[in-house]
Amino acid sequence: MTDLELILQTIINSLIFSSFNALFAVGLVLIFGIMQVVNFAHGAIYMVGAFSTWYLYSENGVPFFVAIILSTLLCAALGLFMERVLFRPMRGNLFGGLIVSVGMLFILEVLSVYLFGQGLMKNITPYFRESWHVFGIESVTVAHSRLLVLAVATFILGGFWLFMTRTRLGWAMKACAQNPEAAALQGISIGKISMLAMVISAAMAGAGGAVMAPLVRITPHMGSPVLITAFIIMIVGGMGSIEGALIAAFAYSFFHTFVTTYIGGEIATILGLVLMLMFLIVKPTGLMGERESV
Repeated sequence: MTDLELILQTIINSLIFSSFNALFAVGLVLIFGIMQVVNFAHGAIYMVGAFSTWYLYSENGVPFFVAIILSTLLCAALGLFMERVLFRPMRGNLFGGLIVSVGMLFILEVLSVYLFGQGLMKNITPYFRESWHVFGIESVTVAHSRLLVLAVATFILGGFWLFMTRTRLGWAMKACAQNPEAAALQGISIGKISMLAMVISAAMAGAGGAVMAPLVRITPHMGSPVLITAFIIMIVGGMGSIEGALIAAFAYSFFHTFVTTYIGGEIATILGLVLMLMFLIVKPTGLMGERESV
């Protein structure tokens, strides 16, 4: 592989990586923007999406795309449960919200260990086994399973963007994030908006886990590294800023992929954490500079 081909392959890998990171991080940022809660269970919901896809598709023969949809709906229902039972009673209590999200993280991980085992990693045979040679170059390829990640993430994020900018519910979400007291005075139900935000966020995490399931090893703790990456993106982009999360997801993913390719994955992770610390020190509001915007 020539240097130019390696650069092209790295760019393609970065696009796939950034699309997934954007999908996952936007869901995390949405919850912080609307509910002012850092949802540590977001990574565990991603894990549930992957495990449920494996169980439906590999163990029970459910068609792959049906398994993705069912897994996403399951995670959306899990998000609804978490908002109604865990987060709603803790509204206004930042520490309480943090504690219940960490508790839910441990519950989901322990439950997955109980159901599927600790040491056994699950693998899904990819539904798509072909690869595409980019521009006809033999050494520059992208698996169709990876293209599915890009397609699903783009579809969901595009739909979410239209929802936020073209619908009354989307405008209500923005109002709740910017000033919940004023939004309540305008007749907007904070409870309903919080519930909807949690359902959307969990569905994003679940869909991410479902489409990534054929590409990763499925374990009870698979959500932890993904969650760390999302925290870096959220801090760099701006706490609560969806626009910032999108920009940071692409910038960080390209940075991480290129450093991994040319230097190493461990160095890329360390440099990512250093970048996050620099933003916390120099510009704690992140790229977009607003703590409570959506």
